[in-house]
Amino acid sequence: MVLKEEEKKAEETSEDQKGKGTLSRKNSHSSLCPTDDDDEDEDRKLELGPMIALKEQLEKDKDDESLRRWKEQLLGSVDMEDVGETPDPVVKIMYLTIRSPDREDMVLTVPEDGNPTSKGPWFTLKEGSKYTLVFTFRVTNNIVSGLRYSNSVWKTGLKVYSRKEMLGTFSPQAEPYTHVMFEESTPSGMLVRGSYSVKSKFVDDDNKCYLENNYTFDIRKNWL
Repeated sequence: MVLKEEEKKAEETSEDQKGKGTLSRKNSHSSLCPTDDDDEDEDRKLELGPMIALKEQLEKDKDDESLRRWKEQLLGSVDMEDVGETPDPVVKIMYLTIRSPDREDMVLTVPEDGNPTSKGPWFTLKEGSKYTLVFTFRVTNNIVSGLRYSNSVWKTGLKVYSRKEMLGTFSPQAEPYTHVMFEESTPSGMLVRGSYSVKSKFVDDDNKCYLENNYTFDIRKNWL
């Protein structure tokens, strides 16, 4: 007897789901970091199922050898010392490193509240120079799904730049992760020199914000 096309698809979907356990929180490539300009995206954000504590997930079906191997492949190296009883992941942004071929790396400690204590600029960039931002962060307690970075830059009250970047999905581990952003260049000329204000965020697929970083920086003719 020939199955209808709909029945075939249903059977294929059912087969695909067998043996995949309960770790169902997948990366949503369609959901973007919300900013002031894309509230409509948030309305269309994919809704995920409830989070489950990672210890509970690892305990489920632990006697199933094939499922255990699949979970190990999915999670990678998980440090059980960094796994908690609660479902919420903990993400701590530790350092911002600014790399430029024109000078030594600038390594900045990120304050827990996201606001540098200095009243002046957090750092200075040279006009017309290439630079790369590198973030170092730790993940504990549970998997963080779809971690994203976004930032907006203002000069004299006008937004002059904004960007978003997907960092990925990360499991808890003792060693910090490092994410290297793509290389950029500062503009040049007298008009671009001066002070800029920045508002950046790290959020996940559930739109949970782990850090809102507010600071100022300068663009000058030369490095300090």
